[in-house]
Amino acid sequence: MSQTRLSAVPTNIITGFLGSGKTTAINHLLQQRPEGERWAVLVNEFGQVGIDASLITETDGVAVKELAGGCLCCALGPSLPITLATLLRRARPDRLLIEPTGLGHPARIIDTLQSDQFKDVLSLHSIICLLDPGLLHQPDTLSQPSFIDQLNLADRVVLNRIDLASAEDIAEAHTLSANLFPPKAGVHQVIQGQLELSWLDLPHSLERQAEYPQAHARAATISPLTPPKLPTQPKPGQPVYEFGQGEDHYSYGWVFHSDDCFDWDRIRNVLDKLDTAVRVKAVLRIGHARVGYNRNAGQAATTAESAWRRDSRLEILTREKLDKAELEQAMLNCLNR
Repeated sequence: MSQTRLSAVPTNIITGFLGSGKTTAINHLLQQRPEGERWAVLVNEFGQVGIDASLITETDGVAVKELAGGCLCCALGPSLPITLATLLRRARPDRLLIEPTGLGHPARIIDTLQSDQFKDVLSLHSIICLLDPGLLHQPDTLSQPSFIDQLNLADRVVLNRIDLASAEDIAEAHTLSANLFPPKAGVHQVIQGQLELSWLDLPHSLERQAEYPQAHARAATISPLTPPKLPTQPKPGQPVYEFGQGEDHYSYGWVFHSDDCFDWDRIRNVLDKLDTAVRVKAVLRIGHARVGYNRNAGQAATTAESAWRRDSRLEILTREKLDKAELEQAMLNCLNR
């Protein structure tokens, strides 16, 4: 018997700059998923080695698909319709969440969702942009066109990590959000990405999209990342290495065999000392457990137990080149022999 055609599936884009807490926010939304509903999550990562999908809790009723190695809005743009159609056909969701890379421009994604191929299948609802008030003191972040474009195209702005921000930073973030045009449907503040389910249901404002055609132009001219290689399986003690560059950033990624087990104190010491890194993410086997590691520039690392079991993987994003051989050897020295 043929399946009923999907129609007007509520779709939300959860955007925000690097380290704003998008993955944590999506996990919080998944915990609020109404009983009986099927949700799908499409995760896009700048780096060649995907980490975020391993940090999203995939349970019955939740399908997660990851695209790594570039931005959905540029380098991976041509593959977005195919990947999206495959995910929708496989998951047949009642809601779709899309998490673009923190360096991406949402405009091209919006165009795809509202194209003839998907306009009857998907219904674009609230675009939510997470903003870490602490980023407002980082000149490198403020100079990125995508930082403001993400805020401009959003229907709601959510100030996240306010427990880690000063009163002055929070006030400055509110002032910035209040002066965006068109005005936002809401400006909220939360800790640990605790978005409210009701924020998803507002339809996306086409007025906001029309006000910022320059975001489309920037998305079209952005320098793509080096295309990812075909996947290779790591061997014990012989990780697979992937490198990418674009948007004035370099990504270094490693995938270690599932049998490789790290000494926690030693590997954390290596990761904590990567002072020039813009972002460090990892899921590592520590004994019989897996631990997720996440650190943004200028902030302390956060760690949490992970349900990921497939392998261990690390991704380092930086604005300057690193000594790959030296760093890889430092990681290998952290393995329990």
